[in-house]
Amino acid sequence: MIVNLNPLLKEARDHHYAVGAFNVYNYETIHSVIEAIKESNTSAIISFGEKYLSNMELKEVVNLIRTMTTELDQKVGIHLDHCKSFDVIKKAIDAGFTSVMIDGSHLPFEENVAITKEVVDYAHQFNVTVEAELGSLSLGSHSNEDDAEEIYTDPMKAREFVLQTNVDCLAVSIGTVHGLYKGEPQVSVERLIEIKDQIDIPFVLHGGSGTPLKTIQECIINGIAKINVNTEISSSIVKAISETVSKKPDTHFSVLSNQAKEAGKKTIVKYMEMFNSVKQ
Repeated sequence: MIVNLNPLLKEARDHHYAVGAFNVYNYETIHSVIEAIKESNTSAIISFGEKYLSNMELKEVVNLIRTMTTELDQKVGIHLDHCKSFDVIKKAIDAGFTSVMIDGSHLPFEENVAITKEVVDYAHQFNVTVEAELGSLSLGSHSNEDDAEEIYTDPMKAREFVLQTNVDCLAVSIGTVHGLYKGEPQVSVERLIEIKDQIDIPFVLHGGSGTPLKTIQECIINGIAKINVNTEISSSIVKAISETVSKKPDTHFSVLSNQAKEAGKKTIVKYMEMFNSVKQ
């Protein structure tokens, strides 16, 4: 069942679990998420980033997901991740994405507010959920995101941002990284609590790959309702394929494709179990 993020995230926040947003880039990764949904019997968000438009077109993503989920009872969101272009957001909404992220985190506060409000006003006409980001994450290893200076989300700025934009959910920066951690994770649950004291909407945690279970649980208890996973999906698939090709270089691509689907699914199921570990 295809839905937008609002009912998914509200239910998750009320019952202390997080909905996983798993990045996809092609048929194999979409298949991985859907098979993980079936195996875990849990809802999920299939997330496609703007930077992967060289891999698939927006309508291809939506049409493939809708075809492959026709018999699913679980709720599935189709999300446009980390998009900086309003034109691409409009195309995604037209293609059938049920939620979009306008990423103005690189902009000055006033400009981030302005572009986010513009997207919210447009998307809400079509019952599409809008995510925005305030603050920025540093770049870990093996990331495919843009490099950025780590800036923690300011709680009072977050309150002002939400009041001015009417955004549905907010990605916060509290010490996670895009990619894999280069050292011991230093995630500030205290900062998350300070933000939670100021605003009452679901929060999003980017940089889920490699974040310790205890930290994830503490974040969920304190308002995180959506957690993004990207790098570890890619890494697990590349590792599986690399091991096979190193032993047998002439392996047929059909075999590698099935290995990719299985490796991706295992990683996604692992995170689904983590995100549901404190569910009430």
